[in-house]
Amino acid sequence: MRARHPPVSPWWVIAAQAAVGAVIAMLAWLITGREEIAWSALYGAATAVVPGALMARGMTSRLSSLSLGTSAASFMLWESVKIGVTVAMLMLAPRIVQPLSWPALLVGLVVCLKMYWVALLWRR
Repeated sequence: MRARHPPVSPWWVIAAQAAVGAVIAMLAWLITGREEIAWSALYGAATAVVPGALMARGMTSRLSSLSLGTSAASFMLWESVKIGVTVAMLMLAPRIVQPLSWPALLVGLVVCLKMYWVALLWRR
């Protein structure tokens, strides 16, 4: 089963999300010619990448793989951290990116979140 369905590295997914986020921001800038749209899209991508990287770091630590119980508890802890950081970043968006374009931010966020599905399709 594992030979037919190898696991996908979380770091590969994070790197793919970051690359796609940069491409989306560049496209937003090229299409609209407005910097605030590009920064908003890039911040939206960061809203997916930063919490995902925190969770990947926590889940790949040695401590989280000690036993089945610690793995389950670690997953719940890091998923909570991921959700909390995402919500905090979204709440801080109007203060960090000025002027903020919510549609551009949401496009960057959603496209980066969809990379999880692309990673499943592209695994070896």
